[in-house]
Amino acid sequence: MRVTQRVKKILGWYESDNPGSKGNLARILMQGKLGGSGHLVILPVDQGFEHGPARSFAANPAAYDPHYHFQLALDAGLSAYAAPLGMLQAAADSYAGSLPTILKMNSSNSLATEKDQAITGSVADALQLGCAAIGFTIYPGSEYQFDMMEEFRELAEEAKAAGLAVVLWSYPRGPLIDKAGETAIDICAYAAHMAALLGAHIIKVKPPTAHIGLDAAKKAYEKVDISTMPKRIEHVVQSCFAGRRMVVFSGGEATDEASLLTTVRALRDGGATGSIIGRNAFTRPRDEALALLAQVIAIYQGKA
Repeated sequence: MRVTQRVKKILGWYESDNPGSKGNLARILMQGKLGGSGHLVILPVDQGFEHGPARSFAANPAAYDPHYHFQLALDAGLSAYAAPLGMLQAAADSYAGSLPTILKMNSSNSLATEKDQAITGSVADALQLGCAAIGFTIYPGSEYQFDMMEEFRELAEEAKAAGLAVVLWSYPRGPLIDKAGETAIDICAYAAHMAALLGAHIIKVKPPTAHIGLDAAKKAYEKVDISTMPKRIEHVVQSCFAGRRMVVFSGGEATDEASLLTTVRALRDGGATGSIIGRNAFTRPRDEALALLAQVIAIYQGKA
């Protein structure tokens, strides 16, 4: 694998990391149609845990099969595939070495009443499966946020020592954060900054709105241009050590193609590292999903 100058520059941002972790970051950054560009498009399939099988896969029954998602990520030329333990185990041998995988190590479910997640995988599992990285979710604002942060710190330390990369989903939610606050620009930027402070290599947050969720932040935001989505993305990226950490943004709830592509263009224009798109890909028929992902990749290539 020949690493491009752009990827070498990105790896240089992670000054404390060992060659193993940097090598796995390079695997992800050099994979697929965006390989070497510094951009990423990742397929996450943890929605079966989060929402249940029918809500996740009934719209496209082929997606009940774990092999389907590996093949979709490969055929679309994506950067990596993220999933919980069982999904990766069910196709690990068939697709060994074919693309970088990310073991999603904690999960919630729709039957839970608490804003928390259970740890459902281990660093040993990730190594045994040949993963390039572990993934973890924290809920800043939850009554369990500090437990989640401490769990992440321990797992991230173990993963990095073993030469793995670390991806952190940072989703604000909790008793003092309403629905609008979950995607408010100040709270999204705060959540992304926390993820950087916790030592994540790749940070995942939601695209922010212009809403300001914290009264204490309103005066500070008089000096920040958040008038457009690209400007808001630029601010979130700036909040991650002035852009020295990779930031990818979720595809969000299922939406129409035009709206999704408009958001992706705003992400690109705002300096995002890329997109992590799940439901908006695998719930569509395979041909439609491949066509959509090809357009997303073309946007990050500057061709659309």
